[in-house]
Amino acid sequence: MRRLLFLLILLSTFYFLSSIAVAQTDDERIAELQNEIERLEQQAKLYRQNIASEHSKADSLNKEISILQNQINNLKTQINITARKIDGTLLEINNVTNEISVTQGRIEYQKSAIGELLLEVYKQDRESLFVAVMKNANISDFLNRIQQTANVGESLLTLVGDLRDTKDAYENQKSALEGKKKEFENLNYKRVTQRSSLEGTQKEKDSLLKTTKGKEAEYKKLLEEVEIKQSLFFTEMKELETKIIQGGLYILRVEAKNLPKKGIKLFQWPEDDYRITQGYGCTSYARCGSRRGPYGGAIHNGIDMASGYGSPIKVIGDGEVIANGTNDGWGNWVAVKHPPYDLVSIYGHMSAFEFVRVGTQVRTGDIIGYEGNTGFSTGSHVHLSLYKEFFTYINEKNGQLYFNYNNTVNPRDYL
Repeated sequence: MRRLLFLLILLSTFYFLSSIAVAQTDDERIAELQNEIERLEQQAKLYRQNIASEHSKADSLNKEISILQNQINNLKTQINITARKIDGTLLEINNVTNEISVTQGRIEYQKSAIGELLLEVYKQDRESLFVAVMKNANISDFLNRIQQTANVGESLLTLVGDLRDTKDAYENQKSALEGKKKEFENLNYKRVTQRSSLEGTQKEKDSLLKTTKGKEAEYKKLLEEVEIKQSLFFTEMKELETKIIQGGLYILRVEAKNLPKKGIKLFQWPEDDYRITQGYGCTSYARCGSRRGPYGGAIHNGIDMASGYGSPIKVIGDGEVIANGTNDGWGNWVAVKHPPYDLVSIYGHMSAFEFVRVGTQVRTGDIIGYEGNTGFSTGSHVHLSLYKEFFTYINEKNGQLYFNYNNTVNPRDYL
C-alpha cells in the first residue's frame, strides 16, 4: 500500500517537472516573439505617421506614390507581425496540448490507483473480525492493521478529490485549446487578407505609374477627368432623385425614426488602422455651391477612409443587408439598415463583396467587402455614408441600381 502511494507521488512529481521544463522553453520563445512584435509595431507606427504626413500635403503624384509605398511597407510589417503572432499561438497550442497529455496521464494513473485502493478496501471489508484477529500475532499488530485500513480510506478520499480537480483542469485546458485554435484560424485569415491587400496596393501603385508615365501633368489630368465624370454623375443623380421623389417611384425606402442624439456611440469604424482621406460636409474638395464641384455643388455626404487596397470592410453595427449592387459612381456598394432607429449605412467603392445577400442579418464587425477603387475614385478607399432617409431606384439609361445622395447625417456623430 505504501509502495502504491509512493509511486503515485513520484509519478505526479515527474509529470509536474516535465511540464515545467517544456513550458519554460516555450515561454522564453514566446517572450522573444512578443519583443519582436513590439519592435515591428513601432516600425508600423512610423509608416502610418509617414502616410498621415504625406496626406496633409497638396495633391501630387509624388504624394500619392509616397502614400502607396508607405502603405506597402506598413502591410509588409503587419504581415510580419501576424506571422510572429501565429508562431506564438502555435507555441501556446503546443503548450496546452502537452498539458492535456500530462493531465490525461495523471487521470489514468489516478483512476488505476483508486481501483487498487478500492480492491484493498473490498478485501478488508470481506474479512471477518475473527479472521483479522487470528491473522495478527498480537493485539499491537491488529491495531496497526486497523490503522492501515483507516489510512487506505483517507488515501482513497484524497485520490478521488485529486481526480476531480485534475478532471476540472483537463476541461479548462480543453477550453483554452479551443480558444487558441480559434485565434490561430483568425490570424491565418488575417494574414490572407493582408497579403491580398499588399498585392492590390502594389498593383495600384504600378497602375498609377503606368497611367501617368510618372509625370505630374498626367496625374493632374487624371484627377481632372475623374472630377468631371463625378460632377456629371452627381448632377444627373440629383435630377433623377427629384423625378423619383415626385413620382414616388422607389424600389425601397427607409426612413429613420426619432433620430438619436448626436454624440451617442452607436457604431464602430468599418476599418482597422485607417486614415481619413475626406471628411463629411463642405470639404475643400467638395467645393459646395459650385456646379463644377465633384458632387455637382453638393456637400460630401459621408466619410472617406483608407486602410489599404483589399483591407476588410466591416459592418459598423448590427442590422440587415437591404440592398447592394454596382453602379458607375459608387462602384461596388452595400446598404445595411440598423435598428432601432433604422439609420442606413452605405459602403462604397469596394473591390469585392463578401457573401452578403439582401436579407442577410449581420453583426457589428462582420466583413461585408474589401476596400477598393471602383466607381469614380482617385485612389483605394471606402466611402461610408449614414442615411436618415434612404431609397433605391433604377436608372433607366443604364439599368443600374442607384440610391439617393441627400438626407445623410455625419457618421462621426455616432462613431
